[in-house]
Amino acid sequence: MLLHYLIVFFVSMVPLIELRGAIPFSQGFGLPLIPSYIISIIGNMLPVPFIYFFARKVLIWGADKPVIGKFFTWCLEKGEKGGKKLQAKAGRGLFLALLLFVGIPVPGTGAWTGTLAASILDMDFKSSVIAVMLGVLLAGVIMMLISVGAFSMIR
Repeated sequence: MLLHYLIVFFVSMVPLIELRGAIPFSQGFGLPLIPSYIISIIGNMLPVPFIYFFARKVLIWGADKPVIGKFFTWCLEKGEKGGKKLQAKAGRGLFLALLLFVGIPVPGTGAWTGTLAASILDMDFKSSVIAVMLGVLLAGVIMMLISVGAFSMIR
């Protein structure tokens, strides 16, 4: 059972999969819902400060490198595109827009992209982390409801 929790934890840290994949994994393993939810949130939030402070710098540094340049450029463009889209829709309500951007579980709109977008938009760290955390909590609740419903129909 500990191995399953570790898998859930590490899956929730993976970009693009994040908590949106970790919670269904946990339900597939038959793990209790609340501990799985908490572990997924911790795993999803753990990289956020590192993304905020270092991701943009690393992506800019690697954008012109031969092997990794294409991928780094794609990540940078995705973050900039997400940030511009957020800013255009939100105006002064950027906090709420970031929260909803991270909270609605659509592919490519998780904590990684939201934090990168907040960093690119130069949102302050505290507001960014709080908005991303609330978004992750919301996405977790939505994914719990979907996962429990789907796995109860299967079983």
